Amino acid sequence: YVIKDHQNAKELEVKTPSIEFKKTTFDYKNNENTFKNQSALIKPYEKVGLIGFSGSGKSTFVNMISRLYDIESGAILIDGQDISKVTQNSLRQNISVIPQEPILFHRTILENIRYGNMSASDEEVHKAAKAAHIHNFIMTLSDGYNTICGERGNNFSGGQRQRVIIARAFLKNAPILILDEATSALDGHTEKLIQKSLDNLMKNRTVLIIAHRLSTLLHVDRVLVFNKGHIVEDGPHSKLQKDGELYKMLWNHC
Repeated sequence: YVIKDHQNAKELEVKTPSIEFKKTTFDYKNNENTFKNQSALIKPYEKVGLIGFSGSGKSTFVNMISRLYDIESGAILIDGQDISKVTQNSLRQNISVIPQEPILFHRTILENIRYGNMSASDEEVHKAAKAAHIHNFIMTLSDGYNTICGERGNNFSGGQRQRVIIARAFLKNAPILILDEATSALDGHTEKLIQKSLDNLMKNRTVLIIAHRLSTLLHVDRVLVFNKGHIVEDGPHSKLQKDGELYKMLWNHC
């Protein structure tokens, strides 16, 4: 199944990065995390956590925003624009994703970071690397920014790869940021260091954070709790800790 651009697709232009699901229905291979008539509004520059047991629909939710799947009915809007009516290229230019497993290309560090913005100067790449707290490490390497990352980036540790991906996101400078369990594969010490880079990156963006460890969501504006494709609870940590049945169960579980 190939996602195709609408015949008269326009370029997505994002001035205020709101995300809205309007009565959205999507059936993913007939499993139980089907979205049925779901509505949700994420305001511009809001930081929103997405939680739920495995298979509850969190990843499907963010994948629909990037239009990796087409929905059956309803609409998904970014800054009031229907994402099915804009070019996929312009849509994805406005979204940065930091995945759990950062994979780099078998190219130099410079090229891997520049992938976020192919027209960026060396100076802009260095600035992005500094923001991601990876510049000093790169300068200790004998070939510096011309160091080859290796197949899938295996010349570097998970934390180093993750910072290169974060530098790439700084360079891309997209208004919407999706963190897909971005620190769950790292040890506690590395996670704390990476979190500084991520806190930097999250400023002045609309952010969606899929998290396994709920403690990483204490400072978000609100949390959406998923169960079988439905958003069953929605609110700030303080409210959900008091009233959220599934939230409390997840909190105790992790």
